[in-house]
Amino acid sequence: MTTQLFEGFSQEALDFLVQVRLNNSREWYEKNKPLYKQYLIKPFQGLVSDLSHIVLEIDPLFEIAPSVNKTLSRLNRDTRFSKDKSLYRSAMWLTFKRPKSEWTGAPAFFFEISPESFRYGMGYYSATRESMDTFRKMMNEDLARFDRAFDFLNRQEIFAVEGEMYKRTLAPSLPDTLRQWYDRKNIYLVHNSSQVERLFSPAIADDLAEGFRMLEPIYQYLLKVEVRKESDAASAKY
Repeated sequence: MTTQLFEGFSQEALDFLVQVRLNNSREWYEKNKPLYKQYLIKPFQGLVSDLSHIVLEIDPLFEIAPSVNKTLSRLNRDTRFSKDKSLYRSAMWLTFKRPKSEWTGAPAFFFEISPESFRYGMGYYSATRESMDTFRKMMNEDLARFDRAFDFLNRQEIFAVEGEMYKRTLAPSLPDTLRQWYDRKNIYLVHNSSQVERLFSPAIADDLAEGFRMLEPIYQYLLKVEVRKESDAASAKY
């Protein structure tokens, strides 16, 4: 892809996130808000804009507006139901997802930076139990279709599967390669890296574009899971 707006992040962006961690107060944030916009908001907006045509090829219904609460995360935290009462996060991320009030239970693409690392990938932020039950049902019904969507992961070393698993397997007869999917409460594919110098290059946008394309078959499979889940729920009402 040809980068148009995104020129890479800067050391100042990572330094700002460190300072957020050290000076987690409303007074400090308001004083340094111009730096937040310069070092984080602006490059993230450029990155979203440059990736928008790629992700729309994957899903034309994706939200691509380069703004906070659309594709960009907020820096301030909702502390009402959290033991951690820190007002601000020392990380920032973008998310490509379909506009939906309860988007955390639907598959999405993401990219996140922190002072020490970055990560990107695709999957559920917090899959519902109904989604995972449907996921397992579809595996049982058509294992060949599942293999077509997921088999490429065995031929690459970029992404790893993560997400909480049940302590006791749900399907003892399945091989380990399938149980790593079947036994999960949540699923996402992620590339984790501590090589933050990569963030300083516009080439990180190419990494994301290539990685998102690689994950498209799994995203499309998870979309079918969501469609099937809604269909089954509608049928159960009658």
